[in-house]
Amino acid sequence: MPSPPLPDSGVGLLGQVEQIAAGPLAEMAGRIDQGHYPLEIMASLGRAGGLGAHLSCNGQRFDRAIGAMEAISRRCGTTGFLVWAHDVFGLYLEQSGNPALTGRFLERHASGASFGGTALSNPMKALSGIESLALRARQVPGGYRVSGTLPWVSHIAHGQYCGAIAGVEGADGSLSHEIMFVLHCRDEVQLRQCPVFSGMEGSSTWSIVLKDYFVSKDDLIADPARPFIARIKAAFILLQAGMALGVSQGSIDSIREVEPALGHVNQHLDERPDTLQAELDDLRERALTLASTPFETGRDYLLEVLDARVQGSELALRASQSALLHQGARGYLMSAAPQRRIREAHFVAIVTPAIKHLRWEMARLMREEMPS
Repeated sequence: MPSPPLPDSGVGLLGQVEQIAAGPLAEMAGRIDQGHYPLEIMASLGRAGGLGAHLSCNGQRFDRAIGAMEAISRRCGTTGFLVWAHDVFGLYLEQSGNPALTGRFLERHASGASFGGTALSNPMKALSGIESLALRARQVPGGYRVSGTLPWVSHIAHGQYCGAIAGVEGADGSLSHEIMFVLHCRDEVQLRQCPVFSGMEGSSTWSIVLKDYFVSKDDLIADPARPFIARIKAAFILLQAGMALGVSQGSIDSIREVEPALGHVNQHLDERPDTLQAELDDLRERALTLASTPFETGRDYLLEVLDARVQGSELALRASQSALLHQGARGYLMSAAPQRRIREAHFVAIVTPAIKHLRWEMARLMREEMPS
């Protein structure tokens, strides 16, 4: 059964998201930074249509999804990250083609009636040759049994779910292919607490331990997984643009906030708000143009997506540091928005795919095109 259309669209949708972001989310940002997992905010965003604009049943408006994520990340990078994780899981369900995943399950997820994220940090790096795949599967009657440990998985809790990938082992221990599946955090799934992070503590990030976890055919997103990942890769990365844009815009807001009092001395700093804003506006336009064809798989297109993602990370780093320098001591308080955004921007730069991962991928694509 297809999902119903969004309760609102266009300016109305983004207007509702902006009201949530500028109101209750902005008021709660400090608590979230200290560890509050804001499912109440996520639910309200879902009711407003802010978690499903990118889905085909809603017109596949990746531009609106990125715009919503920017508005949210402008006030709270952690919540922006949760929205990205939630959005990409919805993408997995819709693109799976599995009737068990594209009906009521997708409808509840996209409307914020249930919650779940993505466990593809390790697989994305493994499929790029950076590290080994953490989960192993063996075929059994009716599906697969999966074992292993995933170290960092966000936007999960008992009763929630995420999208994961495991390598399928043959009798000799070699891997034949990979499967992608919905991992339900049921009683038999162990969630281990992670060390305290320097930021993003409200993202509900856990280590997941699986031992003979059963994956039925109804929970298979893709078998084999590699063609599926190749098809959604650009969309997966593009959606992250909303985080970078929002953290950068919030940092520019903090610079402008102190211009009346400190502009006479801040004029001597290198990064000024008008210059940063022009760069941000150009990057936003570039990302939204790319978002008009999110499932394109050509080499040149993917290189553009990867490069835009790198530029977003680097701009967030520069803008957040500039905001702290412009605000001075008041921005260095632990409760200050510029201090928080410094940590959020570093997360944007290291979350999969990190800057180094993006450049690794770009170098690989360039090598593949060059004659030997």
